[in-house]
Amino acid sequence: MHVLAIIHAAELTPSKRDALRAWLPSRPWTSSTDVDILGAYRFDDPAGAVGIETFLISTGGRVLQVPLTYRGAPWPRSDDALVTTMEHSVLGTRWAYDGVADPVYVTALVTAILTGGTEAALVYDYEEYDYEEYDYEAPPEKRAVTTRVVGTGTPGTPVPAFDSVSSIDSDDSTTITAGATRIDLVRAVDTTRSTAAGPSLTGIWPGQSEPVVLAWIRPHED
Repeated sequence: MHVLAIIHAAELTPSKRDALRAWLPSRPWTSSTDVDILGAYRFDDPAGAVGIETFLISTGGRVLQVPLTYRGAPWPRSDDALVTTMEHSVLGTRWAYDGVADPVYVTALVTAILTGGTEAALVYDYEEYDYEEYDYEAPPEKRAVTTRVVGTGTPGTPVPAFDSVSSIDSDDSTTITAGATRIDLVRAVDTTRSTAAGPSLTGIWPGQSEPVVLAWIRPHED
């Protein structure tokens, strides 16, 4: 899996925090609109077409996990998964979707779990800016990563190709079905849970120094 994500120095309208605040009360995991972003991690789309970002959020007394994908055009197969549209000062209009409905996110998640992958390193792209005016250093500099994830799998493990996925929400998780693979994405994070019943993704973020389970693949049922 690629481990580099290019981040544009840009303004977003609405902001990611405002978008999450408006969308989260429609989900079964919380009714709170008080959103505090604790951390975020990215995966890379090898095709370079879709942005993938997952947030760890404190709201309503819970730590929630929310993956989003960012696309440059509407995705007709998933209108019901649209979180918001954003105006990006560099890329133009972006359509943000709940990641569990997007095969690009699901493929990246399963790849990280099965191959022992990690979050993508972040690099800012400042080419569109006057460096002196914006007080940025050039060329792109690495951005510090404070949220880290790692899969329990082994490098080189084959990963299925997913063209379509489906998902079902519960009060604390989302079960994703992709072909013969079933993934449980933890929505309300148990900050004391360090292991799962199958291959998993664990993570840490500011304020959470011990790795906890964020997603896991269910064993195949006979």
